[in-house]
This record gives sequence, C-alpha cells and structure tokens, in this order.
Amino acid sequence: MRFRHPDGSTVHLAYCTNVHPAETLDGVVAQLRDHCEPVRRRLGRDRLGIGLWLAADAARALDSDPSALRALRAELDRRGLEVVTLNGFPYDGFGAEEVKYRVYRPDWADPERLEHTTALARVLAGLLPDDVTEGSISTLPLAWRTAAHDTGRHEKALRTLAERLDALQELTGRSIRIGLEPEPGCVVETTHDALAPLSAIGHRRIGICVDTCHLATSFEDPHTALDALTAAGVPVVKSQLSAALHAEHPHLPEVRTALAAFDEPRFLHQTRTSPTLNSVRAGGAPIAAGLRGTDDLGEALGGDTLPDASPWRAHFHVPLHAAPAAPLTSTLPVLRAALTRLVGGPHPLTRHLEVETYTWQALPPELRPRGRAQLADGIAAELTLARDLLTDLGLKELP
Repeated sequence: MRFRHPDGSTVHLAYCTNVHPAETLDGVVAQLRDHCEPVRRRLGRDRLGIGLWLAADAARALDSDPSALRALRAELDRRGLEVVTLNGFPYDGFGAEEVKYRVYRPDWADPERLEHTTALARVLAGLLPDDVTEGSISTLPLAWRTAAHDTGRHEKALRTLAERLDALQELTGRSIRIGLEPEPGCVVETTHDALAPLSAIGHRRIGICVDTCHLATSFEDPHTALDALTAAGVPVVKSQLSAALHAEHPHLPEVRTALAAFDEPRFLHQTRTSPTLNSVRAGGAPIAAGLRGTDDLGEALGGDTLPDASPWRAHFHVPLHAAPAAPLTSTLPVLRAALTRLVGGPHPLTRHLEVETYTWQALPPELRPRGRAQLADGIAAELTLARDLLTDLGLKELP
C-alpha cells in the first residue's frame, strides 16, 4: 500500500510474511497464492506491499539463479503484490516448533550473516518495482547479549556490507539500506544502544529499524528515542509497526493467570519492568538503564524473579486491531506515538513501514485463527488499522 506524504514523498506500508514461514523458494511462491493475494483481495486493493522473509536456502536460490528471480518478480506482479523491504533478521528455521534463542544465529561476527544479507540485498534490487529505487532490509542487532562477540568484527562486517551496497547501486541503480533492529536481550537492546555502533560505522546505508513492540517492551519513549536518532544522524531505514503485551498490575493473581496463557514454547518473550531509574541487573543479564527483566515470560511468572509493583511488558507481538482482553492490554498507544513522530511531521523520518505480527499462531488457542481465511481476515484488519492511522496523520492513500 502506498501513501502520499504532505511533502510529496511516497510512504510504503507492507505486512511481513514471516507470519507464513517457508524455508524454500517453492514455499515462498505458495505464500503469495495462499496468503498474500487473499489479503490484498480482502482490502479491495489492486496492489499490496509485502515485506518478504526469505530463509537462507530461498535467498541463495534466488541469488544464484537470475531466471528464478525473474520468475518470482513476475509472480508478484501477477498477484498484485510488490516488495520494497525484506525481513533479514531470522536466518532459517523460523517455522520450527521451537525457535527461541536460535533466531539470533548466525550473528554479525559470523561470516554467514554477512553473506546472507548481501544475497538479500542483491535479491531485493531485482524485486523492487520499476518506479522504486530504494529498498530496505531489517537485520539482527549485532548478536544476543551472551554470545561470544567482538564489536570490532561486527563493525568490520557492516562496513564491508556498506561497501557492497555502494557497488550494488553503481551496478543496478537501486539503493538498498540495512537497519539494525534493537530487541530486548540483544547487544543492541534499545535505540540508545544503537547510537554508538552506528555512529562508529558512520555510513548512510547502515541505520536502524524501529520495531514499536521492542521499543515499548523496553519502556522507551518514542519521541525521546527518535529525537536522539535524528540528532545523531542515524537514519531510520524502516519501522515495524507492532504492539507488545502490557500488564498494568502484574502482582494480581488474575493478571498472572492471563499472562500465563501467552507463555508458549515457540518464541522468546522477553519481559521487562521499570521499577527504578538506576541501571540494574536481573538474573545475571545486563538490562537497559532503569529496567529489570527476564529472557522469557515463563521466567517472569515463576516466583519472585521480576518485581511486580510496576507494569510488565512482554515481547509478544499481539494483533494491532485486537488488544488482549482485560486485565491485559497492548502497547498500541506507543505505536501511535511513534508513528506520529515517524511520518506525522513536515518530512517522514522513514518511508518504509511494515506490520509485523508473526505470533498469530502462538496466541492462546481461543484467539488463534482457524485456517487461512481467518488469518487473512486478521492481517487485513491490522493493515486497515495501520492505514487509518496514516490517513489520520494527513497521508493520502494512493491507488
């Protein structure tokens, strides 16, 4: 979906296909038929943006076979779909029964991460619509915090990537940018954590992807965070529009019971609270200033691991249009505030927006969609809400 900003620029809105995980190129093509096109039809649109997730095997297949890349581009066109952004965070196995910590491997100290992201950039350059010259890719925020990592190796890999992206633009005329995506528990946990490494790299093609679920989970104020990025000259390459799980009174038994329904075995649901303004440690893990936290929701619910006198937020991407029932809610207000700062000003801070609710099938059983049709209905409802937020900010939806 495309929107005209009051300054005349085009803002793109997509939804991320990591909600339909597929490891192979054939699986990606099936996604377009079985999921993406039905969402487009529900929205009554001739064209729908999708943020493709390409597992390592699918990315290699497309990068090594120009005819396969042309065929995918033709399939996108045939089904009324377009791609300006990729999700390069998960490397593979995102559809496994248990993902948890494996989503952070390989990290940016591993040459495989550099090669995979380079392949994604080449693929994206070939998938961009004819009238679009800029693409974006979100990626791992360096590494999980406990990984054996070397900041120097991370920076060297990203500088090498930037050089390759420069060369790619010279060759294709397409500008591809990469955004580190801060996430709780990672080396770059918050937008503040991104300032030093991105300033050290100092390249216009390497910036940040602001995920509003992650932003909210870390209790970051959107305006403060985005103002700091702007002041530091760090580009917001893209933003993922998402909402976290919020519990205002986690000490209450009924709230604990409600939260337990979201404690599931597939994904990691880092949980945070903000009881003080001082830098503290919890469970031996370094947590951002003013925060205490656990790596997963089950750990927070187990005993006295996490203080419960202040609200908790969990890294669980809940559907934008359907906040959990009381006594829980979502951090949709944080998304609204972030979006106002991102695109509500005289010029957009980013032109690539992506709804990323990959946890539809991880919701409590009574909230999960039953079949493809209900999932398509839910994704279409999320995009409708995002569209309404954009038009309320003065953007005009384009055909």
